Amino acid sequence: MARRARGTSAGLDRTRIAAAAVALVDREGPERFGVRRLADELGVDPMSIYHHIKGKAALLDAVCEAVLAEVDVADDGGGGDEGASEDWEAVARRLAYSYRDMALRHPQIFPLLLTHAQTSPAAVSATSPAILAALERLLTAMRDTGLPDELVVDTPMVLISFLNGHLLARTSGGETGPGAVPAIDADAHPTLSVLAHRLDDFGSREEFDRMLDTVLDGVRARAGRAGRAGLT
Repeated sequence: MARRARGTSAGLDRTRIAAAAVALVDREGPERFGVRRLADELGVDPMSIYHHIKGKAALLDAVCEAVLAEVDVADDGGGGDEGASEDWEAVARRLAYSYRDMALRHPQIFPLLLTHAQTSPAAVSATSPAILAALERLLTAMRDTGLPDELVVDTPMVLISFLNGHLLARTSGGETGPGAVPAIDADAHPTLSVLAHRLDDFGSREEFDRMLDTVLDGVRARAGRAGRAGLT
């Protein structure tokens, strides 16, 4: 596609630029990404991009915002009474699975969510609106259940920390499945050696399910202790 002349209307807006940037990083990785490379992709002069987004750092902000906007905790099951309290655990699971799906769709971009220093005004305003909406839904469901505020605040921190750590390992380019774990010296580490085969499903949906269950089981256990102690 021929590049447009500088100053000529390119029909661009932030959404179109961000979508093209996401596709480019997905395909080629962040190392080759830059304003000129993106301009070539869009068939525009680089200054047409600068008119909307000021430089590579701000473009990476827009990429991060765009993929985070894919996270959705809406209940598409169609059940439940309107206005009724949601099951907080169901909300947490929808958040976890949607976040995982986003990470696996964008393995080149996901590490940027954790490592890129966001600099644009939109990024300074905080987390993605989609993530804030998801957290609001989870916190509301937990409070409506009567869980203590301390637990309500801690739960999303623990959940997101688990998701980020697990998915960063999953998207870092290492092997998954059988053979992903190096051989372990049975004489030096007998217990590790015996249990190593249980890591053969590293990176799988089954492994993710087990780990998520462990996190949510811990929250339920703490909620039970708080209820017995009469905490609020």
